[in-house]
Amino acid sequence: MHPLLHLIATRPQLLADHAEAYAELVAVEVDRVSAAWTRRALFNALALCGLSVAAALAGVALMLWAVMPALPVHAPWVLIAVPLALLVAAVACLVAAQRHGQLDAFDNLRQQVKADIVMLREVAAP
Repeated sequence: MHPLLHLIATRPQLLADHAEAYAELVAVEVDRVSAAWTRRALFNALALCGLSVAAALAGVALMLWAVMPALPVHAPWVLIAVPLALLVAAVACLVAAQRHGQLDAFDNLRQQVKADIVMLREVAAP
């Protein structure tokens, strides 16, 4: 009789414990991947909003600069600094989204399955 079948027949609780451990490992991996996807989506949404607002403010600054060239502006650097600050923040959010996107999904589960297969092959080998 195959050792695995003998184990299932004589000690079914071990198989149930092993299946429960797999279920817990899957739940942990799903939580980890879900959190990473949520962070990435949040950073991408922030980047999109930042880019949109930066583009709108840059357009407004350009129109103000074009309309009032003869009037003295007290702080002309503000017309450039505000859209530029939002652009830098949006690029930082894009970089953070890319960094959080590099994730080996279910890597721990894959390693555990490989380890179990190796163990079963060792047990089954004569």
